[in-house]
Amino acid sequence: MAKDLARKIGYIYIDSGAMYRAVTLYCLQHDLIRDGKIDEEKLRNQIPDIHIEFRLNPQTSLPETYLNGTNVEKEIRTMEVSNNVSPVSALAFVRHAMVEQQQEMGLKKGIVMDGRDIGTTVFPQAELKIFVTASPEVRAQRRVDELTAKGDPVSFEEVLENVKSRDHIDQNRAESPLRKADDALLLDNSHLTIAQQDAWLQEQFNRVIASL
Repeated sequence: MAKDLARKIGYIYIDSGAMYRAVTLYCLQHDLIRDGKIDEEKLRNQIPDIHIEFRLNPQTSLPETYLNGTNVEKEIRTMEVSNNVSPVSALAFVRHAMVEQQQEMGLKKGIVMDGRDIGTTVFPQAELKIFVTASPEVRAQRRVDELTAKGDPVSFEEVLENVKSRDHIDQNRAESPLRKADDALLLDNSHLTIAQQDAWLQEQFNRVIASL
């Protein structure tokens, strides 16, 4: 939804969640996670060396995630990363480093960013904030369909458990917990088509732009 809006209005799209996934992938690649436990001291020392950027794929015109110069768009979407991303993203020093990078990206304005703390922590003064939600079951099925289409079949039960677990961790973490900003619009898209949600979002964007 965010990607589609950015493409239509000519803004830059930034997936902040992909940044935390990239840090998690870095941890897995460098043996900083063992039996679910994060080596926080090593990660803290190495976080300045973790650089994340987004580059447009010329074939798809979609942004892809690069970790230290390497395209990791596919690798960060695996269940292994999904199962470890919430504990990594809950670390205060990780969030501070990523928020700093995100705010730097937003200095030029004209961006659409999605993530679990964008409206509350990263850009509290954003002109338009949308808090999107759906039932865990609907979200899990969408994720299963997405991964299956990419040739990475997973079970519905595994993904549903992951969705619920991530929500619980993110809503209860001390640093930038997942919550709706007071001035954010709520959109429950459990039963909306893609066309319906895109039309609703475009309407909200047009309304805000007209008032600026």
